[in-house]
Amino acid sequence: MRALGPGSVSSFLKIILDVVYVALWISLGAVALALLAALLFSFNPDLFPAVMTSEAAQVVNKGPVFAGMLLAFAISIGGVLVIVDALRRIFVTLTAGDPFHPNNVRRLRLVGVMLAALEISRYVVWGLSPLMPLIKRSESNFNLTSWFSVLVVFVLAEVFREGARLRREAELTI
Repeated sequence: MRALGPGSVSSFLKIILDVVYVALWISLGAVALALLAALLFSFNPDLFPAVMTSEAAQVVNKGPVFAGMLLAFAISIGGVLVIVDALRRIFVTLTAGDPFHPNNVRRLRLVGVMLAALEISRYVVWGLSPLMPLIKRSESNFNLTSWFSVLVVFVLAEVFREGARLRREAELTI
């Protein structure tokens, strides 16, 4: 099976990324609604008193903490959404048979920056976890694999930059 062009592995992966992209938007909408509900119930718990159980009342009392956790989750979904969108755009060029499109360098760098930002935000949430009783704090927080992935993406961006440069030079050659 071919790696580039229509009907290739890259076009199949592009379809998968499209499905994931839509699922992430739906997830982001669901988290936004849950965030709105958490804030609404935490500031006005008398909205649905007949529905409240004792467990629900405990969650409502921790509403702002729960809303903060939902906000952090929404931000991480947004970061993954940016990564998947950049990958979708890269795979469009791969499906078109143009892997060294100049915009792919920028897109890969964006993926690297977002991966690093998601990892740093994970450290922030880990550092704030003693303040949030709903989060279990793990002992180890540093993930070498994540940082290795960030470095690999930046190296691939430079490879794509060099490929785009060589392609421009080849186009100028008579």
